[in-house]
Amino acid sequence: MTTSTTTGTGATSDDRSPVHPSLSEAGRLLCAGTYLDSAYRDRVIEELYVHEERIVAPSYGFDAARVLAHALRARRAELGWAAGVVFAWFAGVLLTGGALLVVAVPFLLLGIAGWLTSRGRGAVGVLSRVAGALVRLWAWLLLLVLAVAALGSGVQVLVFLRPLFWLLDALGLAPLLYAGGGGLLESWTGLGVLAAFGAVATVVGLQRGHVARVILHDLDRNAYARPDTDPAEQAVGVRFARAQERIRHEQHSRLVMYGFEDPFRGAGLPYRPWHLAVELRPRSDRAAAEPPELVDNARILERIRPRLEGLRLPTPHGSPRAQAAVRDRLRELVVDECVFLPAAGLPGRLPELFRPEVYEAHRADAVEEGGEQRRHFLRIRVGGWDENLVVTVFVRVHTQGRMLMLEVAPHVLLPVDEVFQAADDFALRHRNNNPFAKAVSAVGRTPRSLGASLATLFGGTASVWRVATAGHRGALPAGPGLSVREIAAQPDGSLFHLMDLDRYLKTIQERVAGGVKETLHEAGWHTDEFDQRLVHVAEGGVFIQSMNHSAFSVGGSGNSNRTSHHTHTNGSNGSGR
Repeated sequence: MTTSTTTGTGATSDDRSPVHPSLSEAGRLLCAGTYLDSAYRDRVIEELYVHEERIVAPSYGFDAARVLAHALRARRAELGWAAGVVFAWFAGVLLTGGALLVVAVPFLLLGIAGWLTSRGRGAVGVLSRVAGALVRLWAWLLLLVLAVAALGSGVQVLVFLRPLFWLLDALGLAPLLYAGGGGLLESWTGLGVLAAFGAVATVVGLQRGHVARVILHDLDRNAYARPDTDPAEQAVGVRFARAQERIRHEQHSRLVMYGFEDPFRGAGLPYRPWHLAVELRPRSDRAAAEPPELVDNARILERIRPRLEGLRLPTPHGSPRAQAAVRDRLRELVVDECVFLPAAGLPGRLPELFRPEVYEAHRADAVEEGGEQRRHFLRIRVGGWDENLVVTVFVRVHTQGRMLMLEVAPHVLLPVDEVFQAADDFALRHRNNNPFAKAVSAVGRTPRSLGASLATLFGGTASVWRVATAGHRGALPAGPGLSVREIAAQPDGSLFHLMDLDRYLKTIQERVAGGVKETLHEAGWHTDEFDQRLVHVAEGGVFIQSMNHSAFSVGGSGNSNRTSHHTHTNGSNGSGR
């Protein structure tokens, strides 16, 4: 496997390097999530594999190509197991002379109920859950009828369940309820039905075991640290190879191609963005201030950058050994520059856009122009908690008409979904569980297996059809539709996460403001107004307020922060929950 050079992953001044994105713990958990959550897996494939026209969102602290590789592998495996489950049901129906279909009807309804309860949010979600509950109730009542009939009791007394008889009449199976003197056990050759059901449950249990083995072996921390031997990337098709190359060229590029609806997509939730606009006034204690044109954006950034890079050095702790033992994530702080360009309007997919010399040309033009669509930023990133808490601060400085504008746009990626975080625990519990517990679990999941497997096969066929017919490869380039890291993030962090987030942000913003103030002071310009505005911001007074797809802050703490575009998938393929 080849990996592109990632901005900011080189050694810091004291040789403390952040982990390479392709080896991060957050990336490993995202890969595991593709086996545990079918809804998440499908969105990864749709974004990175089906929609070839979309530019890949920046991947902060992980490798989206590896996530896609495991998503495709997980889907291939799930399609295989789904076909096995359907075949087991089909074989059971043939071997029992059609009697197994009587059990399949309520089981299929249970699968539909599970699908309904996991769909949608808001009012639609409420209606779906109500419908799912009603379908589940009907399914269990049907199973009750069959249990009563299996014991030889007359089922005619349960007249309120006539829909079952109508359905069985339509399938030509109603006589099975009454054959053999009204006892189902006689007509079904009960042992055959139990054997067929046991075969289906065995396939369901083996599927769960397969997911556990993949997580324990292929996605073990030591195995994940060797990307060249990753089995998910061994069987490479032409389309995947093309997608992999495209992703690795784009995801860590300093030339960020964005969509107008969410230009910072990939960086996470906006967290208290703020800006200042102050007039440049000469100080009275100097003969003459430097001309405003000499206090340009590049000069201010040159002052800010070394102050930020100084955060990597730990405070002396009495001995070199103690100092080297400091594990503060600020030691791995990454500082670079990036240029945002709109993806709309490009004549076609242009791989040469992501060459270093192209970025340098755009950077030279954009740093002073103060444009609307092309924007230059200083980008500061801290990857905490094994890249599970990623704080990225975008800083833009612009001087115009004796005015200085400072824009600071912090963003945060909260930790990966709790279910993904518990992947290793799920796999170990399954492997170490006793055979009886595994059998009970498989039997409990079997009622939903037929509906879930049919839905999986239908979804896989529909995806292949879209790839073959939608013509995405020939479409005009577009900005990213989603970030596979953002949709896998938890909606909230713990108090520890918020404490670290506030510490990173306050430290970075203090160094940014100090660099701007120092530049103005040295150039002979007043800094009083700048200081007053900074105090106002620190007290929570000058934040860019909430609009659609923007951010809002409650009070001055910033600990309550939401965006309207943040959505989280919580579906499951039944293999990991």
